[in-house]
Amino acid sequence: MNTNTVVSCKNIEKRYKNFELKVDSLDFPKGFATALIGENGAGKTTLLELIAGLRLEHEGDISYFDKYTESDRETDPTVKNNIGYTGTSNYFVPNWSLKQVKEAQDMLFDDFDGNKYDQILNELAISDPSKDKNKKVSSLSDGNKIKLMLAGVFARETNLLLMDEPASPLDPLMRDKLCSMIREYLEAGEGEKSVIFSTHNIADMENVTDYAVIVENGSIAEQGFVEELKEKYTYVKGDKADEETAKPFFYDMTSSSFGFEGLCLSENLDKLAGLDLITETPTLSQLAVGIMRANTKLTAIK
Repeated sequence: MNTNTVVSCKNIEKRYKNFELKVDSLDFPKGFATALIGENGAGKTTLLELIAGLRLEHEGDISYFDKYTESDRETDPTVKNNIGYTGTSNYFVPNWSLKQVKEAQDMLFDDFDGNKYDQILNELAISDPSKDKNKKVSSLSDGNKIKLMLAGVFARETNLLLMDEPASPLDPLMRDKLCSMIREYLEAGEGEKSVIFSTHNIADMENVTDYAVIVENGSIAEQGFVEELKEKYTYVKGDKADEETAKPFFYDMTSSSFGFEGLCLSENLDKLAGLDLITETPTLSQLAVGIMRANTKLTAIK
C-alpha cells in the first residue's frame, strides 16, 4: 500500500551502557494508527521519546509531516502544537490540583480547548469539573492519571498523537473506550491525523491497529500494514508425528507432547504439502509473539 509519511526515522542510533537502539529506516504511515510492539526493554519507549523530542542526543535524522526536521521541532511552535504526547512517567506534578493541570495546559498549548477537556474528563468519569477542581493529581489511581493525560491530548487540535503504553493501567472497558477515541480522532482528520502508540495489550488494541512495527533487541524485526502481514504469514498447527518434517519451514514453532503450532511464511506452505496440517489467518497477537520469539535474546522461550 502506497501512503504518505507522518514521521520518518533514518539511520537512528541511540546508545546506552547495556543497550543500543538501531533503526536504519522506519516510515510511519500518515492517516493511520501504528502500534509499536515489543517486550520490555526492546526500545519502544526510547524510540517514542526520540520522536517526541524528550531525548535529544542520538545519531540519524527524524522528520515530521514530510517537511519538518528535528531542529524545526525545537524552534517552530507549529510542529509541537501539532503533536500530542502521553507517557508512562509522572506527567503532571503530583501536588497539582485538577484546576492547575487544566490551567497549565491552557497556557502551554495554543490549541487547547478547555470546554472539550472538561467534557472528556466527565465522559471518562475522572471528575465533575464543577465539583472536583481542587482534587490532587496524587489522589488519582494510575488508570485515572492516564485518563487525565488522554483528556489533555484529545482536547487539542493536533495531527499526531504519540502514546507510550496508554492501555497498560486501564481496565478492559476503558481500553475499548481508548480504541474508540483513537478511531474517532483518525476519522475526524480525514487522512491528516495519525497515531503512534506502544502496547503490551496486543489483543485489546488489535481492532484499532492499522500498521504494526515489531521491535526486538533495539531493532525493527518486522513492520507492515496488519492485513498485509496476515497475508505474509500463516498460523499452522500439526500433529507431533510431522513436527521434524515441518520444522525447517517454520518461522517460529512451539511444541508439546500433542503437536506443534506457529508461524510459517505463506510462501513456504507448498513445502508442507502432504502433511496433515490446520492453517489459519494469524491474529496480531500470534504474529507479534511469534516474530518476537523468533528474534528474542531470551533463550529460555525459544
